[in-house]
Amino acid sequence: MEARPMTAIQQVLWELRMDYIGHPYYVSGNAILHAIGQHLDPETHAAVSASHGVFVPGQFGTFPEEHTQSGIRPYLGSGLPDVEAYDDLFLQREAMHPWLLDTRARDALNTHDLRVHGGHPALAHETIMGRREDQRKQQQTTKWYVHAYLHADDPTVLPLGEDVLEGLQFGGKRNYGYGEVQLKDTQMVDLDELDYSRLEGAETYLIELVTPFVVASEYPDADDRPVPWWWAEDRDDLRLREEKILEQREVFRLETVDHGQVVKYLGDRPVETAKNGLTRVGSHSRYGFGELRLKPLGEQYQESEK
Repeated sequence: MEARPMTAIQQVLWELRMDYIGHPYYVSGNAILHAIGQHLDPETHAAVSASHGVFVPGQFGTFPEEHTQSGIRPYLGSGLPDVEAYDDLFLQREAMHPWLLDTRARDALNTHDLRVHGGHPALAHETIMGRREDQRKQQQTTKWYVHAYLHADDPTVLPLGEDVLEGLQFGGKRNYGYGEVQLKDTQMVDLDELDYSRLEGAETYLIELVTPFVVASEYPDADDRPVPWWWAEDRDDLRLREEKILEQREVFRLETVDHGQVVKYLGDRPVETAKNGLTRVGSHSRYGFGELRLKPLGEQYQESEK
């Protein structure tokens, strides 16, 4: 079997089968690594890195303009569309999910129900909305999914098989069945084969933090990372957040630049930076931190966004 290049990533989409007790914004890459590690030998497990898992509603949607596909698709959030260009990778990795149809109650459909179990708030694995009495169906159910991707130092490790990716649980209270997921879809993507033409020739570039960027850590031998020189903003201009990472049942505190922020890019190698942002940069990038998205901001881009 021919070895895949190290630029290959494996996209994974899991369906939540039971309520999730854990981080309210995402399933951490650390949690995903711990879950799949139970099915891998130590050497293989050490070679794998995992992104944070983003919660995705299984709803109708329309592909955004920057995507290589177009049109409305039923339950766009419940499968993995083909990936041909750089922007295609982020379809299901934006918390706002702008692909949700405006003709529906998008704010409600993009919000988890909260349930309290034993004093612990849990994100519901499905959202049930009532409908008017004159409508044929009295309720609408939205199932929730977790989108993540894996990459490995050893190109022969990926793809991981269904036997590794199936039967996992994320979050707390797993002994009681919480956080159970079912594998819905997976596919390999070679980053070197993607179209990056939208990133070429722009006058200005912006960087969006898809996941928090670690600048300080209590974890042993994890050097503090300053804000990258190719960000226009310095540390005082950024919103910080404390995060935690669990390793060998010990909790380590992290100081991070909060996700969702946008900074100006000062570098001169946008395509290379974009690829590095997918395999993530900074401390604890193996555990999902430091994922970046590069966005061109120029005359052509502005016109396409109108």
